[in-house]
Amino acid sequence: MASINSYLTFNGNCREAMTFYQDCLGGELTLETIEESALAEKMPNNMKRSIMHAVLAKDDLVIMATDMVEERGLIKGNSISMMLNCNSEEEAQSFYHKLSAGGKASHPLRETFWGAIFGDLTDRFGNNWLINYDKNR
Repeated sequence: MASINSYLTFNGNCREAMTFYQDCLGGELTLETIEESALAEKMPNNMKRSIMHAVLAKDDLVIMATDMVEERGLIKGNSISMMLNCNSEEEAQSFYHKLSAGGKASHPLRETFWGAIFGDLTDRFGNNWLINYDKNR
């Protein structure tokens, strides 16, 4: 079956953000710079240390990212969030605490009427996260 992975775009701080996500969530991080790619000769020197493609993988969790911004620039909005389904309440609490550091803890984790522990936040890079632990799972 097909799957969907989040693909984040940064403006020069992809390495910092993906390292932060690795510190928060664990997993293996792979970073490829423009300098290491086939595009190296076509790009200006100031872009060569930028990240062309990054992958953070841990079990079924995959987050991909880049520093390659379109000409119109990076436009952050509230129309996309990353849903992080956790395996325990402790894991949800830990991820929420780590991901909200330096960001905005919009709605702290709380028990919901549908039987989950749920909350949301915006991390220090402006990305929105929904943290969920379904107690009925």
